[in-house]
Amino acid sequence: MTDVPALTFNGDLPGDDAEVLRLRECSTEPIRTIGAIQSHGILFAIDEVTGVVVAASANAESWLGRDLREAGSEMVTWSIGHGVAVDPVRAEFEGTLYDVIAHRGTSPLLLELEPVVPELEYVRTGVVGAIQRLAGISDPDELRREAAREIKRITGYDRVMCYHFHDDAHGQVVADEREPDMEPYFGLHFPASDIPVQARSLYIEKRSRVIADTEDAGTPIHTLLPEESPLDLGLTELRAVSPHHLQFMRNMGQASTVSFGIVMNDQLVGMFTCAHRTPRRIPVLLRRALEVLASQVASQLASAEQIRKLRRQLESRERRIALTAPLYGRADAGTVLMSGERTVLDVVPADGAVLRLGDAVETVGVVPPPERLFAVVDELGPGRFRWEALPIERPELAVEIPGVTGLLVVPLGSDGDRLVFVRSEVARTVEWLGDQRPENRDGPLSPRRSFSAWQESVMGRSLPWGDHAQDAYDLGEDIRSAMAARTQAELAELALRDALTGLHNRRYLDDRLDGLLSGTEKAVALVFLDLDDFKIVNDTHGHEMGDAVLAAIGRRLSGVARTTDVVVRLGGDEFVIVCVDAGPAEAAAVASRALAAITEPIVLRDVEIRVHASAGVVAAERGATASELLDAADAAMYRAKRGGGGRVSA
Repeated sequence: MTDVPALTFNGDLPGDDAEVLRLRECSTEPIRTIGAIQSHGILFAIDEVTGVVVAASANAESWLGRDLREAGSEMVTWSIGHGVAVDPVRAEFEGTLYDVIAHRGTSPLLLELEPVVPELEYVRTGVVGAIQRLAGISDPDELRREAAREIKRITGYDRVMCYHFHDDAHGQVVADEREPDMEPYFGLHFPASDIPVQARSLYIEKRSRVIADTEDAGTPIHTLLPEESPLDLGLTELRAVSPHHLQFMRNMGQASTVSFGIVMNDQLVGMFTCAHRTPRRIPVLLRRALEVLASQVASQLASAEQIRKLRRQLESRERRIALTAPLYGRADAGTVLMSGERTVLDVVPADGAVLRLGDAVETVGVVPPPERLFAVVDELGPGRFRWEALPIERPELAVEIPGVTGLLVVPLGSDGDRLVFVRSEVARTVEWLGDQRPENRDGPLSPRRSFSAWQESVMGRSLPWGDHAQDAYDLGEDIRSAMAARTQAELAELALRDALTGLHNRRYLDDRLDGLLSGTEKAVALVFLDLDDFKIVNDTHGHEMGDAVLAAIGRRLSGVARTTDVVVRLGGDEFVIVCVDAGPAEAAAVASRALAAITEPIVLRDVEIRVHASAGVVAAERGATASELLDAADAAMYRAKRGGGGRVSA
């Protein structure tokens, strides 16, 4: 499934200062209270209590101050009391047939009358069939394209485009169904000021907008209302058009348009715009039906986007798990993340990455000198940081790390651990709907004169991080979790280890024996070892040397034990070897090797120390407990000592 590629400019558009000025100017334009309607219809504002007309378009000015219910048609009167904007009433008024639209809930009540368009009746348009045909399309690109094609067939307009609004509010033509002799606009970008924010916000409240004739200067509204209470026309069908936008349309060769908002989660993400080279309008019921079609498209796009997000989240999660799983073991974190079969660059595509964990720094790919990079990163302080145009957005930082245009900083803890991704500059060519430079405008605030495709080279930017930024943050969380779990596991392991020798301790032995004796069919035997006259070593050489001897003996015992055996320091100078899947003979062989290893001279600080030991061997009988087995092995060891020591006893 493909979708509109991510492309953001963060305000760095051609003629950036002029674009900001246009956006500011557009934001102050009173489009909701413009004080006029398009001339093909009639508008009344009625005091709902008295029925008196308190405002009216100039073509119905004679009704100002009169009770519309007294002399209006029966159907018009009925619509005042019962009609709603989504369900116009067909009525005759002063000899002309109108679609009457009553906006319930406004104060005063707004009543619009649109002359009927007899040659384009709603019942013959086939909107329901179009919705059914579109319902089975899951690919967003195909859906937009086919929807534009259906709308063009239904409405008869010369051109139907679908716009997509990017995160930074600039737009792009993502579908363009047109007559063969018309210039193509597909794929072209346009600045946010073409459809400013207050115009877009109206599509959240009202999903369609008609402009019937760009040569229509509009019909003013006369009012009895106080000057400080201008009439809000935001929800009306007939609201007039700003002169700036009319000139914009004429420059594009458009004599009329109708647009339908694509709204997802209360956000305008795009729209369908129908354009015609001569004045044209379509009935309100058809517009309502096409609003439903646009809503259906929005729902399908939202579903497709949700599926896309879930799919890529799953794929990203699988890549992160594959990368971080070894961190839960004893593998070196830097090696796992930066130089293993998979690296962090398999999760977040970048030119390179630098990892700092404690005093260790690891790199992968092409990166600046880590000390220079971290000098910049540390200056930023803790937290996440993300740039796609560092030389433009933070030139004072970019000069310290030449060649880095995209920077993504992921904190891994509160002690300065960081994972930093870098990207270099990528030159791109963007095609705009019309030359964006001042030469194509009469003035900074004027619309473009020409809308032919114009190419611009975008420099000083890396590829956008997009969804990969969240992948990086999620990877950071995974690394933190793995390292925390690893620390906890290490602490738990330490609780079961003897600090001096590194062997397992008495606590571990008890748990291990209980498990072996109660949950396995394998034979278990114990070798109990005690050093003979070890007190002499401590008295002669000191306890520090004695501890070193015990540590050396622990290493020797681990060396002679089988891979399935468990070597334990029980305490003091006592050791136990748990022989798994072994009978008395195998355990006795292990004990003999252990005694031989212990008696080998131990050289510490040029001092040769000789130690001997006694061993008791016992095999577990069915039903024996851990304490019984240990007592029996201990007793066997003492028999060996009483026999002269330095031997094995069963």
